[in-house]
Amino acid sequence: RHPLPAASLGDGRILVLRWASQNWGVFFLNVPFDSIIERLTLRRTDPVTGERYHLMYKPPPTMEIQARLLQNPKDTEEKVKLKMDLFYRNLAELEQFYRQAIALNGDQDPYTVFEYIESGIINPLPRKIL
Repeated sequence: RHPLPAASLGDGRILVLRWASQNWGVFFLNVPFDSIIERLTLRRTDPVTGERYHLMYKPPPTMEIQARLLQNPKDTEEKVKLKMDLFYRNLAELEQFYRQAIALNGDQDPYTVFEYIESGIINPLPRKIL
């Protein structure tokens, strides 16, 4: 778990943060479609312990645990592709609405992404108004 304040991540692409009492920030996380599919479709949960695993990045420690893992129905490749299709169809509107959003490479280590976001909150760069 990352120390992000009140975060909402929609389909792996937009991060909306609220910090302090009134301040909001929107970050567009640029992640290749294949990476999103890999990250979401390989997630599993152990119904016995509630522990969450990722078959590639955090595999279960034993074959016994792996055998009982369940995939959330929302994480099937078909459902993820449908959500991503909907997202990409609405992307231009989102970018227009969140004109001052900060775009960053979300396809890297989570702590690197967090540090970039944190630096943007603490020392925001001047924004170019178009």
